[in-house]
Amino acid sequence: MKLSLFIVTSFFSLQMSAQKSLEELLKVHNSNEVPYISVQELAMPKTKAIILDAREQNEYDVSHLKDAIFVGYNDFNLEAIFSKIPNKKEKIVVYCSLGIRSETVADKLKKAGYKNVYNLYGGIFEWKNSNFPVFDNQSKETDSIHAFSKHWAQWLHRGIKIYN
Repeated sequence: MKLSLFIVTSFFSLQMSAQKSLEELLKVHNSNEVPYISVQELAMPKTKAIILDAREQNEYDVSHLKDAIFVGYNDFNLEAIFSKIPNKKEKIVVYCSLGIRSETVADKLKKAGYKNVYNLYGGIFEWKNSNFPVFDNQSKETDSIHAFSKHWAQWLHRGIKIYN
């Protein structure tokens, strides 16, 4: 019993240490079909973009980037985007927790003809880790971040982790 627990614990530790950096994590999960934009670049006042949140509603309600439009992931609806963003040349930045689900949504936008689409590198976790503000569903600044799961929460270093 103790030996099998040791083996499982050791395997899990090796797996976690194998993903030492955010860059390595994103290389494993993303195809890089969509270019990244850094949180620093998006935060610059000169950067004008439509920001889309590709997380689920409960995550968005806890906190999101200012003026982000909820589009979801599981129920993402491309037709709804056409009416919200008819100009396919608009600069669009899609984000999620870390930049994995957002790449999938951003890729769908590119394939639908949108020309200026970016994936936020590190997502809302990197945004909060860089000490940029996030807002709750009443547009009030908050320190809470929906951490998605205990596994993914390891990448969130600032703020209050919420798991609902």
